[in-house]
Amino acid sequence: MTDWDQRFNESEFIYGTEVNEFIKNHYDYIEEGGHIGCFAEGEGRNAVFLAEEGHPVTAYDNSEVGMEKMKRLADEREVYVEGLHKDLTKDRVGENVYDGAVMVFGHVPKEDQPFLMANVRGSVKTGGAILIEVYSEEQINYKTGGPPTREAMYRPEDMLEWFRDDKILHFYYGEANRVEGARHTGLGHVIQLIAVKESV
Repeated sequence: MTDWDQRFNESEFIYGTEVNEFIKNHYDYIEEGGHIGCFAEGEGRNAVFLAEEGHPVTAYDNSEVGMEKMKRLADEREVYVEGLHKDLTKDRVGENVYDGAVMVFGHVPKEDQPFLMANVRGSVKTGGAILIEVYSEEQINYKTGGPPTREAMYRPEDMLEWFRDDKILHFYYGEANRVEGARHTGLGHVIQLIAVKESV
């Protein structure tokens, strides 16, 4: 059982069942009815919301427990989400598959971050939109959620470098209030990105 399996292995949804606010406000950057890849999707709250909005959705996570909870939530909401158990820091997903991609608080060690972001970006077709919200290293001072170490948080300069070949429509580095279950509650410090993939 992975660390994430252990975290998700309780009846409640530890990050809640409602979509992340950033995704709720900006998912329409992805074409209507477009196939969306949801990365590090955990218990499925964002994937299920996007399915409710009429998108075919494929969700990836390293936790089988999380994927099982996502299926339960999808069944309750009467939608379908394809859930795939995958270590996104080691296993490539398909290239140029999705019309858009979403990742919310997908935190991994620094050395794994370039591979993860290349995985997310590579999965999207040219012209597709990528939406990301993660905690910055500054979040360590807020103590309102996220990893216990800066090593698993993100730097704004890295994010801009990973998407340097794309059209950046929105980039934000600063404070945001998040109330998402027991693990993300209160004022935090985030990085947000909306990019349109411009080249393979």
